[in-house]
Amino acid sequence: MKIDPASLGKTAVLMGGTSAEREISLLSGGGVLSALQSQGVDAHAFDPAERELAELKRDGFSRCFIALHGRHGEDGTVQGALELLGIPYTGSGVMASAVAMDKVMTKRIWIAEGLPTPRHLLLAPGEQDRERINGVPDQLGLPLIVKPPREGSSIGVTKVAGYSQMQAAVELAAGFDPDVLCEEFIDGMEVTCPVIGQGATARALPVIRIVAPEGAYDYQNKYFTDVVQYLCPSGLGDAVEQEIQRITLAAYHSLGCRGWGRADLMIRAADQRPFLLEMNTSPGMTSHSLVPMSARAAGISYEQLCLQLLAGASLDTPKR
Repeated sequence: MKIDPASLGKTAVLMGGTSAEREISLLSGGGVLSALQSQGVDAHAFDPAERELAELKRDGFSRCFIALHGRHGEDGTVQGALELLGIPYTGSGVMASAVAMDKVMTKRIWIAEGLPTPRHLLLAPGEQDRERINGVPDQLGLPLIVKPPREGSSIGVTKVAGYSQMQAAVELAAGFDPDVLCEEFIDGMEVTCPVIGQGATARALPVIRIVAPEGAYDYQNKYFTDVVQYLCPSGLGDAVEQEIQRITLAAYHSLGCRGWGRADLMIRAADQRPFLLEMNTSPGMTSHSLVPMSARAAGISYEQLCLQLLAGASLDTPKR
């Protein structure tokens, strides 16, 4: 399908924002902005940390590409503001964005839908005493993962190998979110699988296998080093790849996602069974990012991907 850039109107690329992922958002947004401008789109940078969103309406923007990550960008809040302004935007709507941002709510839906996800425990603010914290490994086993349920980019995440590390891990996660998610560790390969489209036309893109030094796929290695290997084709074999794509698509639909998204999964070494970790509804678009890499393997260039996503901008309630 050929897209006429002129028909997309004046476009704001929302980037930066106020979340812990601001730095990455600026990198993502810069890449998207350059790509759209190279295709002839009348695109402009817009940082909600520096300007009121109401200025979008005043300045005549007709649609938004959301390149914000984390809170106040990926969690339904900006989506809700754009709904009120009547300005179509890329990615999932208010509810899907809010639910997917919360890893615990996401898990509850996936469990209800019969989709595989690691066992977990939630430590609410009143449940973070030493006795309760030290009891978590007894229920989930060791090692285990401790993380804030409403952050991304591996921020505040600790792999806990022993009881003595639990207190510090919970304190670190609680610095980013009052709730703390403790999760069963799945020993195996880490993979990610993007989805583009909406409803019956949504399709899963090629799976990427992630090989990090000593399994340390953390914030630094994700964005600022070249030590991580990203394998696409994944080399997992057709049957495993197709099962990952099937589960990812089911996870995407179960949350009500649209436009695009990216599921992160672990493939258990013992039996090759995939487990869903989270769904990103505003994935990274930096030079290191995974959706563009997977799209390239499917024959979609970075510029075409940005243009396609922008053309799919919509509202939960279409303008009359």
